[in-house]
Amino acid sequence: MRTYLDTSVISALFDDKNPERKSLTEAFFKEMEYFETFISEITVAEIERTPDVELRNKMREAISRFPILSLTDDVEWLAEEYVRYGVVPEGYPEDAYHIAIAVINELDYLLSWNFKHIVRRKTRDIVRMVNTLNRLRQIEIITPAELL
Repeated sequence: MRTYLDTSVISALFDDKNPERKSLTEAFFKEMEYFETFISEITVAEIERTPDVELRNKMREAISRFPILSLTDDVEWLAEEYVRYGVVPEGYPEDAYHIAIAVINELDYLLSWNFKHIVRRKTRDIVRMVNTLNRLRQIEIITPAELL
């Protein structure tokens, strides 16, 4: 199974404010050998904007083993379609990019802890509709805990 991790999954590994999410994420990372896991240029850019230097370095280390998927014209186009159809608000294009990168690269799962814009029924429904209209492969958008 091919999985994509957005930045919320990486940051959850170090989130002592939410011990349950941290524990569930750690459990997923222990099972990661069963998955082919990817991140993207967006994930790396978001980590690089982390103001806490120590946390940023920990997250860099956590992602060092994952292949990095690039932004392409197809990804740009699909992210714009997702924003146009209301998958995510216009002010959050990076969330649309996470989804578009995973879809264009034909991954099976997008894993996220972002319940505001990514892991929610409305997002899944609109992504499914946009992907169907454009004859793109469907993707499961879930939390790491749901994959275990």
